[in-house]
Amino acid sequence: MNERDAEIMAQSLTGDGYLAGDSFEQADLVIINTCSVRAKAEQKVMSLLGFLRKIKASRPDMRLCVAGCVAQQEGARIIERMPHVDLVIGTQHIYRIAELPEAARLGGQRTVIDLQDNYQIPRFLPQSHKRLPAPVRPFRKFVTIMQGCNNFCTYCVVPYTRGREVSRKAKDIVDEVNVLVESGVVEITLLGQNVNSYGRTNRVDAENPEYGFADLLGEVAEMSGLKRLRFTTSHPKDLSDALIRCFADIPKLCPQLHLPVQAGSDRVLRIMNRHYTVADYLEKVNKLREACPAIALTTDIIVGFPGETEADFSGTMDLLDQVRFHGSFSFKYSDRPGTRACHLADKVDETVKAERLARFQARQDALSLERNREYVGTVREVLVEEVTSSGARGRTGTNHLVHFQDTLPCRPGDLVNARIAHAGQHSLQGRLAEKQES
Repeated sequence: MNERDAEIMAQSLTGDGYLAGDSFEQADLVIINTCSVRAKAEQKVMSLLGFLRKIKASRPDMRLCVAGCVAQQEGARIIERMPHVDLVIGTQHIYRIAELPEAARLGGQRTVIDLQDNYQIPRFLPQSHKRLPAPVRPFRKFVTIMQGCNNFCTYCVVPYTRGREVSRKAKDIVDEVNVLVESGVVEITLLGQNVNSYGRTNRVDAENPEYGFADLLGEVAEMSGLKRLRFTTSHPKDLSDALIRCFADIPKLCPQLHLPVQAGSDRVLRIMNRHYTVADYLEKVNKLREACPAIALTTDIIVGFPGETEADFSGTMDLLDQVRFHGSFSFKYSDRPGTRACHLADKVDETVKAERLARFQARQDALSLERNREYVGTVREVLVEEVTSSGARGRTGTNHLVHFQDTLPCRPGDLVNARIAHAGQHSLQGRLAEKQES
């Protein structure tokens, strides 16, 4: 989502006369688009701002802007800590990026972070890339379909930095995808904090008040020229039967789903305010595999949530073995400002968190290798991402990275068939079998 937000800001500034620069030292305007989901990302922002202090001192006319979730979370405190920052802009104001730096320079607000409960995402169409030569045209793009979150998981800062949940109009999304596909994009990923609840908090289709995420997937998938469709991220409690059926009924929808479970203990899930049990989650997994036996499932895991016992963690390890995820993003719990979990007692010791995380990741690595070996000897469709003199790499519909030591005549964006010859923990190796027809 941050990548897409950065593209929106860059396009807005291009329309206002800016050109993308190659270095901090030559830039007239520097924008740091930030994330605060985990503490490490926030720390990197402050480190980069410290580095830019010297450049700003030698080039005082350069304007420095902090945008995104850290900006929303910290507000004026950023300028108090880093007085060389000219502007702090919150998550609902990225569409105003062209006007705000100049307004701040002329004495206007330096901190623009107000969150509106009735916020509506502006209609915004991407630039067409038709005129670019084929080798450099983007072939894969993100499209934001909603912003914010209403779930208030106790560990998560997103509702406080992204605001309340709001869905874009379906027509705006379809029009954006249409521009991208006509420009040569063959794979689209629909983005939101919780795409499964698209259309539930505000009406997104003028004619159909019941229009939801499954309807949007079907409409986007009908677009001629689109080859692949993905989405992220999903909340398990809102994974409907209609959405599960999409994996059986929509051929362009890739057989891959990231479904964050966070923990394998009902007690911890309840304290996290996740609104499902382990049994609920496993039922959804079974339905997904019935609808699409080839689906690859990945997840998020938080290790060491406040009060997590060894028995709770054992439940997470048991869940891992039951589901046998193809991969996972796992992290040690860290307090995020303003969340309820920040004030929970019984914090888990850092050494215990580190030990549990190491155990989890070791088991996940072993499972990932086992799952990847299931593809050896099979032929898979691969979307080529990069071609070099020594080979190529691309991704399968299940989102597995495939490396090739030999190449047929192909370029990024091509769909090819590949026979998988070897599996590692995090990628596959194979030989290109043939290039598919467009």
